[in-house]
Amino acid sequence: MQQVNQQSNGTMPQPPMMISTKDLLYLTDMMSWNLNVIKKAHDLANHCQLPEIKQAIEQVGKMHQKHYQQLLNFTKSQSNQANQ
Repeated sequence: MQQVNQQSNGTMPQPPMMISTKDLLYLTDMMSWNLNVIKKAHDLANHCQLPEIKQAIEQVGKMHQKHYQQLLNFTKSQSNQANQ
């Protein structure tokens, strides 16, 4: 069994070198959820007429787009490591 170094607050300083299939499926679900929110935020912002609300919705969309990109980059790196 692999021992994982955790900080005192319970978080890992970095993800493990290899993730399980179940973890990868969960990450795929998270990517789908983020993509769905990105699309909904974009559509809602296009229909919003109040500039302050539109800006807030656009910020939400950008935040989820950033999360989506981070998950995509991580899953790509895992895929590349598995193929080596």
